[in-house]
Amino acid sequence: MTIMIDEINSQPKVLEKVLAKSRKGVRDLCREVRERKIELIYIAARGTSDHAAVYAKYILEIHAGIPVAFAAPSVITVYGGKPGLQNALVIGISQSGKAEDVLEVLRHAGRQGSLTAAITNYEDSPMAKEAAYHFSCMAGEEKSVAATKTFTAQMMIMAMIAAGLSGGGELMGELETVPAKISEFLADFGVPDRIVNKYKDMQECFVLARGTNYSIALEGALKIQETCYVRAKAYAMSDFYHGPLALLDTSIPVFLIAPGGLTDEGNMEMAGVLSGYGIETTAVTNDAGIKGMVSETIWVPPGLSDFTSPFVTAAAMQLFACKLSLAKGLNPDNPRNIKKVTITR
Repeated sequence: MTIMIDEINSQPKVLEKVLAKSRKGVRDLCREVRERKIELIYIAARGTSDHAAVYAKYILEIHAGIPVAFAAPSVITVYGGKPGLQNALVIGISQSGKAEDVLEVLRHAGRQGSLTAAITNYEDSPMAKEAAYHFSCMAGEEKSVAATKTFTAQMMIMAMIAAGLSGGGELMGELETVPAKISEFLADFGVPDRIVNKYKDMQECFVLARGTNYSIALEGALKIQETCYVRAKAYAMSDFYHGPLALLDTSIPVFLIAPGGLTDEGNMEMAGVLSGYGIETTAVTNDAGIKGMVSETIWVPPGLSDFTSPFVTAAAMQLFACKLSLAKGLNPDNPRNIKKVTITR
């Protein structure tokens, strides 16, 4: 068994720890956001952490009603720009907590008196020390180069902040079901070897999703890229119609992340388009209506909302990428050319 699979399987316990131990910090941060009448949330992140930020944008804007913007760190680190962030909550997200460019965004915000928070896997990291609030992923050392457990931990912390700012307990109640739902997927569903073997010679693919699961399309494509060396490209379904649709070809498979929820109509429409063009499509879904329209299905448990399904679809795409890497004769724990900690400015 690979380290990556071990770390995928550890996610329910990691998320239970995050849910249990992050509540006070989240409560204190949310109180200060309200007291300071924060009008903007500004997030700096790279790679996998940036995809957690995409999930955060959806859930924070929907539940907290506060606009979320993504930092372009080079505005500060390369061009010397000084964006005004005085009335913003500035959040830096990094597994290692050593991302120099993200750290510089936090420093810039701190000099302006902004409210700052960091989400990292290390309490003693530079970002953890710089921010006014630090939230730990509580994942233990993540040994596989491809991030798995820290990604869903970052998502959970951001979702807890959204729940705290929403003023209601409904979202928090949904989040508390997530560890059990991931466990259910891993134990009772998983990714069939038949599907993995079908794609072991794949060299390129598209990964599509709508709404909150767009973050998982991005992350799923990244996992396929870094562990399998496949040219995987992610799109929001709505954007895919605006040009990339011309790239559809029967030689290029599509992975459609389409669990049931408020995006059902868009999911079904895209499944119909792909079917009409004869595209080999695998859906990550719990919607029986999708099954008859696609070539293959990776089933996820029922009873997921738009805000909880991304945790389970993330596990599904992680597991698919890991198993595909092994089927290709590769080592998913140690992909070529990349390191666990990447420093950019």
